[in-house]
Amino acid sequence: MAATGFNSKASPLEPHPIRAFISKRETGENSESSFEATTTTVQHVLRIKGYPALSEIYPNGKGFRSDSFPVGGTRWHIDFFPNGDNPERAGFVSVFAVLDRTGTGVSTMAKVGFDLLDQATGEPVPRYARAGNIHDFTQLGEYWGFGDFIKREELDKDKDLLKDGTALSVRCNVMVLDFLAAPAMPPPPDWPLHMRDLLHSGQGADVRFLVGEETFAAHRCLLAARSPVFKAELYGPMMEGATHSIRINGMRAEVFKNLLHFAYTNSLPQSETEHQDDDDDVVVAMAQHLMVAADRYAMERLKLVCEDMLRRKISVATAATTLALAEQHGCHRLKEACFELILRSPTTLDQALTPDDLDHLSKTCPSLLNELTSKHAAIYSNLNNEKPERSLPSSNRKRRRAPTPSSGAATVRHTRRRPAPTT
Repeated sequence: MAATGFNSKASPLEPHPIRAFISKRETGENSESSFEATTTTVQHVLRIKGYPALSEIYPNGKGFRSDSFPVGGTRWHIDFFPNGDNPERAGFVSVFAVLDRTGTGVSTMAKVGFDLLDQATGEPVPRYARAGNIHDFTQLGEYWGFGDFIKREELDKDKDLLKDGTALSVRCNVMVLDFLAAPAMPPPPDWPLHMRDLLHSGQGADVRFLVGEETFAAHRCLLAARSPVFKAELYGPMMEGATHSIRINGMRAEVFKNLLHFAYTNSLPQSETEHQDDDDDVVVAMAQHLMVAADRYAMERLKLVCEDMLRRKISVATAATTLALAEQHGCHRLKEACFELILRSPTTLDQALTPDDLDHLSKTCPSLLNELTSKHAAIYSNLNNEKPERSLPSSNRKRRRAPTPSSGAATVRHTRRRPAPTT
């Protein structure tokens, strides 16, 4: 039976960092730490000559200790009791490893085990091997070991353990775990916040954009660094003299505002990313317009962000419009996602492609309509090359009246029959 405890000289230690880390995590605070664990293992052999005589000299509760030995940054010794360390263990040999010192002043996590060595081979005798679990030594003088390590009667009869009937070798195995706290991680970069404040304040702005009825102040050098199109407009041959005001046509003010926000902060405003479930129509409409604007100004990362947003929000109500946009602006993954949804079943095909949608596709993207027809035939034809079980809906079919969007929502909403947004 394993035993642990403290001797009379026990001195308290500071909690190990990993214990403090676990305690902090339990409070519910938002924090993050990392540790690197290393181990150091030392085997110290205590050779006892004249064991039978010593067992007569040291009664129950009395014993002797080994020399101190190092393990990593700690020091230990062995306490050996020939007749047990207390009355309950009389008739047993008791052995313990005792923590003498730590190099850091904090508690030590260690695993302790003991073996009896064969006197002929010097190898441990398997039937007498004892090992414990990892233990947190919180005080100097704390010990861990086995009060009932081996019965005296059994030891006295085992000739392999006693050399010439008098010498005994006890091996103590100590493995110390060392948890090295990783270097403090710097906080996340806060430059996007500063750049956002710079955009909102307009401090140092040297160019203004007129979009609809609104004016946006900006910084030429930053926009030139973020977009090759802006660079050509602001510094290249396209630059109109020394003008400080540029009119942006074919784009809504709200869309250009979000475009500038992304150019300065590399992210979309929180209203476009954190509240997407509030109104999918608004999110999809803005993502469509922003993708067109990103393609216009060659801002590839913004274009990919919008494409990913549209892929996650695609539905039968928006599939046709989004498909046309994907074709016009080279968004291949978005295009395939639209195909997959539209051709998923005859029901989705009928819901996603109205006569108005087919008319729009035939006028703006005739090759796309041909590709859609080919994919439809490939999916719904059987292995014997039979005719498709269902053909694409005809644009000459009786048309359904498209609902008229309300004027209050016209700037941010569009129905599934509305043509693709233009910049």
